Amino acid sequence: MAVDPDFLDHVRDLLAGLGPLRLGRMFSGAALYVEEDVMIAMISPSGTLYMKSDATTEAAFRAAGSEPFVYTRKDGRRQVTSLMSLPEPALDDPEEALHWAELSLGPARAATRAKRAAKARKAARRAG
Repeated sequence: MAVDPDFLDHVRDLLAGLGPLRLGRMFSGAALYVEEDVMIAMISPSGTLYMKSDATTEAAFRAAGSEPFVYTRKDGRRQVTSLMSLPEPALDDPEEALHWAELSLGPARAATRAKRAAKARKAARRAG
């Protein structure tokens, strides 16, 4: 993980109200998980905190000045993800950061449920 340890500590402090955070690797940065396997956020290698979003929350993020995490695939196409940058004022305000994190919980939990269901279907096909 190429994430600044001081920034990671700051993010942990900002999101402490969510409970324990688990780290994983993602795009040379760090994925942040709550509730064991619910990926709620990502810290990019450049030091931007991105929160999970979906069609129900994207407008609120955009209205607050957030931008999506975008990367270029090996074939040259740009891929826009469901991760939106944490609004700038929230980086210095734990109460506001927690608001955005709680807004991200719904999309994060839904994505996790879909991922679990896909894994179960795949395992059932292999077993059957």
